[in-house]
Amino acid sequence: MKVIKEKLEEIVALMNDPEATVSEKEVKEKLESVMSLLNNPEKIEMSEKETKEKLEEIVALVNNVMVDPDIDIEYCIPDVATTLDTCDVSGDPYILVTYIVSDYARPTRKIRLSGSNMQNTPKVIADLITFSIEQFKSEIDTVEIR
Repeated sequence: MKVIKEKLEEIVALMNDPEATVSEKEVKEKLESVMSLLNNPEKIEMSEKETKEKLEEIVALVNNVMVDPDIDIEYCIPDVATTLDTCDVSGDPYILVTYIVSDYARPTRKIRLSGSNMQNTPKVIADLITFSIEQFKSEIDTVEIR
């Protein structure tokens, strides 16, 4: 059902975007994809299984690449990896990155795993996450140096 909800939210966002010129054809195609999912629930189950496998691979890749004693990575990915004490499972799965600058300075960043990013391969997504973490660390270092 989450997949259907996301598809319907895409339609609503498209319809509400004042910048977008929405064609009847676009809306019809998106609604047909929702109807297809409703008529073939096994597609949703397969999609959820594929998503879980993709998320598992992403976690493994990020864990292999991010070996930095100053960076603490916690996962809030239900049914895959949940390492946070308090994990908000109502929204999209995410990774919480904490940069341990000192005992008193521990800025964090939440990296969401959803939407168009999930259309990429696990390797590309893991690379994007790693890049985002490095960028976050650079931003904090720039502020801390001043």
